[in-house]
Amino acid sequence: MSGSTSAAATHAAAPAALGTRGAGHHGLTLSGYAICLRGVMWREALRFIHQRGRFLAALVRPLVWLVIFAAGWREVLGVSIMPPYHTYILYSTYVVPGLLAMIQFFYGMQSSLSMVYDREMGNMRVLLVSPFPRWFLLVSRLTASMVISVIQCYAFLILAWLWGVDLPDGGWIMVLPALILSGFMLGAMGMVLSSLIRQLENFAGVMNFVIFPLFFASSALYPLWQVQQSSPILYQACLLNPFTYAVELARFCLYSTFNPLALAVVLGCTIVFTAAAILAYDPARGLMARRPGAGT
Repeated sequence: MSGSTSAAATHAAAPAALGTRGAGHHGLTLSGYAICLRGVMWREALRFIHQRGRFLAALVRPLVWLVIFAAGWREVLGVSIMPPYHTYILYSTYVVPGLLAMIQFFYGMQSSLSMVYDREMGNMRVLLVSPFPRWFLLVSRLTASMVISVIQCYAFLILAWLWGVDLPDGGWIMVLPALILSGFMLGAMGMVLSSLIRQLENFAGVMNFVIFPLFFASSALYPLWQVQQSSPILYQACLLNPFTYAVELARFCLYSTFNPLALAVVLGCTIVFTAAAILAYDPARGLMARRPGAGT
């Protein structure tokens, strides 16, 4: 029911967006692009509303880490003074930015999983054969995924605050740009991976193979200086991991502190992953062109 409703919403948006100026790219108006973006976002919102289990699962996963794992180690693994913190903090406070990034990464992967499903079921044709440029359709899909992931992050922040995690008042607003940018980056990464998957049943294994190594080989669970002391090789892997910089960008923004390196890396990776996703879903040049029946 939700799939047919959301597909109908997107399908209805395309003709309305054309207006009276024809179906070519040059005949599309600015309002037409806005209608298309609204249709894609509404489709993702309907999918999110009708699949409440995904929302609950997105919150349960980080809450397990916060309530059970972090609570068990909060007195043992207190974090010493280090930027952006100005005093000693509990371990439960330290892991919050990493759990925010994990929420966005999982939702980005789940949104990409739905693209694999749409491709197998033929629903993707509603988007890909529309008169709008393919890059705009993919960016619209990324935008919709990012908005939902940000909503989930703020829901988790509220639960973390109720659990007793001390968060700066200004951090609730300052972290929003970081969540938007990292949501785009992680969603684009998932979209690139979805272009490599030919069958739906293979995607779950790929998700676990990608998400957990990137999550554990980052600063999400432990400070990098501790990683450097215990394993220089793992430390270098953490430095090469874009997920690390998404975590650090959210961490510094929560405390109203600017981290230029994290911002530069996340912004650069967002551009690279988005360009790769657009190229991969181009039937003439990308990975989709190599699939049997691509473009049909």
